[in-house]
This record gives sequence, C-alpha cells and structure tokens, in this order.
Amino acid sequence: MLTIIEGLFWFSSLYILPFWIMMWFAPNNSKTKQLMNNEWLFLAPLLVAYTIAVIPHLPEILLALSSEMPTPSLVVDMFAESDVILVGWLHFLAFDLMMGRWVWQRLVATDKPIYISMPILFLCMMVAPLGCLVGMIVTRDFESIKSSSSLGAGTASLASDFFIS
Repeated sequence: MLTIIEGLFWFSSLYILPFWIMMWFAPNNSKTKQLMNNEWLFLAPLLVAYTIAVIPHLPEILLALSSEMPTPSLVVDMFAESDVILVGWLHFLAFDLMMGRWVWQRLVATDKPIYISMPILFLCMMVAPLGCLVGMIVTRDFESIKSSSSLGAGTASLASDFFIS
C-alpha cells in the first residue's frame, strides 16, 4: 500500500518534469516564461508536498540538528529512516527547481543557445550546486547585461530573482 509520503514522492517527482522540459527545450518560449515566472505554479505545490512530509518528522529533525553540532554520523543516523530520506528527496526537488529557474533566467537574459543552456539546466536538475556554479560561470556577463538593459532592479540576487519576477 502506498503511504502518504510515497504518494508525495511520486507526485513531486513527476510534477517537476514539465517545468524542466520547458526550460531545457523551449527556454525562450513565452509559455515557459509564463510558467517559470509564477512561483505559485512551479514551486508552491512542491513546498506544500514537502511541508506535509516534514511536519510529522519536524520535532526529531529539529532536535537532532539543534541539540549538537551536526556531524556526518548524526546526519547518517537521521537519514537512516526511509521517511526522512523521502523528506530529503522532496527538499532536493524543490531546491533543484528553484536553482534551475534562477540559472535559466540568467541563461535567457544572456541569450545563451540551447546547446549551452540545456546541459547546464540538466546539471541543475541532477546536481543543483554544480549546475548553478557552471551556470554562473557561463553567465558571468549577466551583471553587465542586466545593468545595460531593462531587466529591472532586483534581478542580481537569488532572493530578488525569485520573489520579484
């Protein structure tokens, strides 16, 4: 029988695919821009799924992480439970999509072709910190493009990119 957390796992794992596919294969499409500029559509359902999954485990997670300095063995012990592993997976999905969206915005703003943007966004999906770093390197001219165009104030930082679209 499928548990709630397993259902959230499958929902979230499948939910992200259209957003990634649009960013990969149609990065400049108006529909992609419309979808990815609406955090209530692309991110909120993942956050709700994560919240539903984490709430039953929140006391033990907070206690484990706040009672002592996190160590590798503490983290391994905490992730020994399958439900906590699934909570971690939901965390990864939301973070990866958020970082992918940020990198996608930079790639579109710097007019990178699909043969450059697609592999970088694929890295963002699979290993977000590495994909983000590669995306930052490839879009290092973003700041000069941003300041000389009408991208608007607030597109330089992750927080303003995310919350002020």
